[in-house]
Amino acid sequence: MSRLFCIVPRKIEKARANSVSGWNGEMIFTVVAALGAALCWAVGGMISVEPSRVLGALAFNRLRMSIVTAMLWLMALLTGAWHALRPEMFGALVLSGVVGILLGDTLLFAGLRRVGPRRNAVVFATNAPMTVLLAWLFLGDTLAPVAAGGCLLVTIGVVIAILFGKRRAQIHQWEAVQGPLWQGIAFGLAAALCQALGVLIAKPVMQHGVDPVAASAVRTAVSAVVLTLWFLLPASRRYAGPKLNWRLVGRVALSGAIGMALGMTLLLQALATGEAGLVATLSATSPILVLPVLWAVTRERPAGWAWLGAALAVAGTSCLFIA
Repeated sequence: MSRLFCIVPRKIEKARANSVSGWNGEMIFTVVAALGAALCWAVGGMISVEPSRVLGALAFNRLRMSIVTAMLWLMALLTGAWHALRPEMFGALVLSGVVGILLGDTLLFAGLRRVGPRRNAVVFATNAPMTVLLAWLFLGDTLAPVAAGGCLLVTIGVVIAILFGKRRAQIHQWEAVQGPLWQGIAFGLAAALCQALGVLIAKPVMQHGVDPVAASAVRTAVSAVVLTLWFLLPASRRYAGPKLNWRLVGRVALSGAIGMALGMTLLLQALATGEAGLVATLSATSPILVLPVLWAVTRERPAGWAWLGAALAVAGTSCLFIA
C-alpha cells in the first residue's frame, strides 16, 4: 500500500532524459508496467483487508513490514543497490521511515480495516496534493495554477466517492464501515499526511542518486524494528492480536509481495523506459483500478458516483505531475 515511488526524483530525471515519443515497444511496455504497478497496489490493499481486521493495524503492519523488509533487502543485495548509500544519509532515511511508513502505514491499515479498500484508496490519493502543498509551504516550491486546480479536483473526488460512492444494494463486507465513518477517513488522511512528510524528508537523500530499493529497504527495516521492540513492552499486549497461523501469514506475505515488491519493481521498470509524468500519472490510477477488481471479486457493481469520484481524484493527481 505504501506508494514509495514518490521518493525517486533521480530516477524521474533519468526517465525524462531517456523518454521516447510515439507508441513503440518501449512506450507500450512503460504503460503496461505503470498500470501494473497501480493494479498491484489496488490488489495488495484488498488482500490486506481481512488480515488487518483480524490482527489489528499495529500487529498487521509489524508482520508485513518484517516480511517486506526481507524482500527489499534481498532485492537490494541482488541488484547492488547499496553502493550509493553513505552513512550521513541514514538519519534522513530513518526519520522518513518512522514518519512515512511506521506511522503512515499503521494509520493507513487502521483506516483500511474501518472503511474498506475502495474508500481507503481514494482517501489516500490525497497524499499527492499534500506533498505538493507542503513543498510549497516549507520548501519554497512553486505552486502552479494547474497544480492548485489538481489539489481541488482530488478533494472534490474524495468527497464524492466517500459520501455518494455506495449503492444500497452493495452489501459485501468490504463496503461495510466498522465504527464511525469519520474515524476511518481521519486515519486515511493522517496516513496520507505522514506519507507526504516522509517523502519530503527523504527527498534530499534521493536527489543524490540513492537507489529507491535500498532507500525503501532502510525505511521499512526501521519500521519493522521499532514495531518489534514496541511489542516487547507489556503495554503492547492488548494490540498483539490473535495467534498467528499459516493462512494469516500467507495473506500478509502475499499482500506485501504484490503491493510493495512487485508493484515497486514494475514502477522502476516503467521509470527506466518512460517519461516520468506519464509513469507517475498512470501509476496513480489505483483508486480507479480497484473498482473493476472489487466488481469482479464481490459481484457487486460500484456506484456511478464511486467511478466519478475516483476519476476526479486521478485527474487531479495527473494535474500535479504535469504542472
